[in-house]
Amino acid sequence: MTTETPDLADPGLYTSSDRFRMWRELALAQAVPWTGPGATPSGFWSVFSHRLGSRVLGPKGPFTSEYGMMLGFDAEHPDHAGGRMIVVTDGARHHALRKLIGPFLSRLKADTMAEFVAREAHSLLDRLEGEPAVQVAKDIGPRLPASVVCEILGIPESDREWLIALTRDAFGEAGAGGNELSPGEAHTQILVYFNELVDFRREHPGDDLPSALLADGSLPFEDVVMNCDNVLVGGNETTRHAITGAFHAAAVTPGLLPALAADRSLITAAVEETVRWTAPAMHVLRVACEDTQVGDASIRKGDAVAVWLASCNRDPAVFASPDAFRLDRGNGHLGFGHGPHHCLGAAMTRIELHSLYSAMADRIDGVALATEPSWLHSNIIQGYRALTVDLTWR
Repeated sequence: MTTETPDLADPGLYTSSDRFRMWRELALAQAVPWTGPGATPSGFWSVFSHRLGSRVLGPKGPFTSEYGMMLGFDAEHPDHAGGRMIVVTDGARHHALRKLIGPFLSRLKADTMAEFVAREAHSLLDRLEGEPAVQVAKDIGPRLPASVVCEILGIPESDREWLIALTRDAFGEAGAGGNELSPGEAHTQILVYFNELVDFRREHPGDDLPSALLADGSLPFEDVVMNCDNVLVGGNETTRHAITGAFHAAAVTPGLLPALAADRSLITAAVEETVRWTAPAMHVLRVACEDTQVGDASIRKGDAVAVWLASCNRDPAVFASPDAFRLDRGNGHLGFGHGPHHCLGAAMTRIELHSLYSAMADRIDGVALATEPSWLHSNIIQGYRALTVDLTWR
């Protein structure tokens, strides 16, 4: 079925809050529109509702991630990392990579890092205490996830700011990191850096992910580099916008921080609602392995299908008053995806958000928007270009 929709690959569609109204209408209609070739080489189908998104991403869906996970890839234009990097592998290979990488991102690892993360969260607020107006997207959002993921990857502190700025250039918005590099140029620099780091770890192993992947011996050198790159991007580029979104949520939800300060058990609900409400991973891509039906659309083998996670997370059929930030939801969001590719770093993101909300409840009485947020010009990341807030400190 083809519906009258704009070019859904146009990043300009996602720079205003009008996108929420568009997603709500498409989700309610269970729409599966086709976007023809143009911004993408072969065109793609789109899914917006929670029900259809869960079906495409679920373990029984006849779809694969191995051609690529973002718009621009398809059966005729595959990601060269397919079958080698964890987010673009399926089946036994994907399971093997999860067993290797999982221990560094799992709940057990998150629990052992909880003290480190809590210390980092308070350190962030220490730097800002007394400042009335804070540029959250610049000064808070990137720092906590960067500290955590760089610790896991064994990246020296002296390299962290530079490397995280490159991830913004490569995957957030061209020029966002301030390096005047195209996304391709920035990503090449990241890969060159990991080539050097992994090569160093061959001779000088440490207690970090690159060393563990090398010690296993089952991955070629280039695959170790690719998977370190994937962990850096996945652990930083999405989580920083969820962190920023926590301040946005506190600013537009009266009584949120006092409620969390009075009852710390509510922080878990706040964490899940933050992931739903911010949905930084805007879409994920799958390619049909066989002819199939999704809603009213007849999908052919080899067709690309984009699941708009940010839309699924605001589907009114599942989430009442979806634009509101509420602590009383049962949730069931798709912010970490669904099925075999459920985000491996979910536990780490949750512990980061939990530590942040705990520190905020300790030290901040109120948050108010100084200006309306501005959004990234991106169809990959639903994120903040700028968010400035006024803080009332305790």
